[in-house]
Amino acid sequence: MICDADADAEVESRDLTPSVRAICHNWGKVAVAAVAVAAILAAASLPRAHAQEAAVTRPNLVVILSDDHRWDYLGSTGHPFIQTPTMDRLSEQGVAFDNAFVTTSLCSPSRASFLTGQYVHSHGVRNNISVWKDENVTVLELLEKEGYDTAFIGKWHMPGRLPNLRGVDRFITFTEQGGQGRYFDCPLIVDGVETPSRTPYITTELTDYALEFIDRPRENPFVLYLAHKAVHHEFLPPPDLAGMYDDEELELPEEADPWVGSTRGFLYSGTLGPISRHMRNYSAAITALDREIGRIVSRLEEMGILDETVIIYTTDNGFFWGEHRLVDKRWPYEESIRIPMIVRYPPLTSGAGRRTPQMVLNIDVAPTLLDLAGAPIPQWMDGQSMVPALESESASGRSAWLYEYFKEFPYNVPEMDAVRTDTHMYIEYATSRVPELYDVVADPRQKHNLTAEPGAKDKLEEMRAALDWLRRKRTD
Repeated sequence: MICDADADAEVESRDLTPSVRAICHNWGKVAVAAVAVAAILAAASLPRAHAQEAAVTRPNLVVILSDDHRWDYLGSTGHPFIQTPTMDRLSEQGVAFDNAFVTTSLCSPSRASFLTGQYVHSHGVRNNISVWKDENVTVLELLEKEGYDTAFIGKWHMPGRLPNLRGVDRFITFTEQGGQGRYFDCPLIVDGVETPSRTPYITTELTDYALEFIDRPRENPFVLYLAHKAVHHEFLPPPDLAGMYDDEELELPEEADPWVGSTRGFLYSGTLGPISRHMRNYSAAITALDREIGRIVSRLEEMGILDETVIIYTTDNGFFWGEHRLVDKRWPYEESIRIPMIVRYPPLTSGAGRRTPQMVLNIDVAPTLLDLAGAPIPQWMDGQSMVPALESESASGRSAWLYEYFKEFPYNVPEMDAVRTDTHMYIEYATSRVPELYDVVADPRQKHNLTAEPGAKDKLEEMRAALDWLRRKRTD
């Protein structure tokens, strides 16, 4: 890892535009922050002492991770009919990040990034068929060493045998359907023992186990990592909510068609049949998930510890519903990479109901948990704490970040790298496919590729240089 002075010297020695130079300086500071925890906090504009003062006692930590939940399928983000009262409440009483993203839009790689605070190129789970490395260290292991009671409950979904997951008091997961699980009557592996389903619907079953963990008598703070199957395909709601949105009018993207899920090799994505049916079931499954999150919030409230508990709600990636004539995820367009990121913790967050603009990533959740617990952030983590942005809307944030996708058979999606800034997205493919440049402010749906536009020549060169910089940081 290079030192700060060397990073600045390297940036100044290169023929870069001022904008690229600013991006590279920012990335260099993040790299330096990986060398010293104090540097992370200084660059993020909030000293660790400040975070500790805001929460005199160490909070309980609850992370609720869903699957394939688009950022705009929430009542609080203006969806025309979906009912998500609990998630809306968390937003109203906390902070919602309008610019939250995943660094790889795919289940296993993203889930490993949440747990480790690392990019895919660091933790090694490159796709849904790459095996988890037992030497990987999770944030749960680090928090257990800090005196937390710990539980991982839910979807593990990383290839190979289940790990001997270090640092957890409870490890409850499933291996059905290659780790995807089933929505109904899914057997679980409870602390290493295969256990029949006690409750028919998987989202309720996992929440039951989560509540049992919360209810345990304890002297220590706890961290609950609750990873749901919902709302992955087959997008199945429980019987009492099935059909609840059948009469709602759907607005498909203009480029979509009713059978887009059956084209371009998408039969592997579980979206065969009319897209409208899947969208309605998906929406109902989100409402079912919201109801189960409500049970957790209510229990914490009944116990008198709601405001002593950090609640983070997020998901592993977004989802296409016909945009760009795509379904599923993987591609680095907004519908796929943007995610909900909601944090409720009144002792720290300023301005309840605040929506904040800083760009945050899935790799930021692990260092944020450590920061909130008053624990050191290891230098090998690639992410940075979100605490400054929780404390202040004016806190500085990253100016650019790297998106990476590695090839996975049998999906017809090329390997690619991309760089996202506040205003633009630039994509390069490992094939002969033409690179893509979008102005995400003027063209948020990313329909107009600017790479051939004469007026975008300077911006294209700038973004190419920024991507090259981020790639070289990946190999340092």
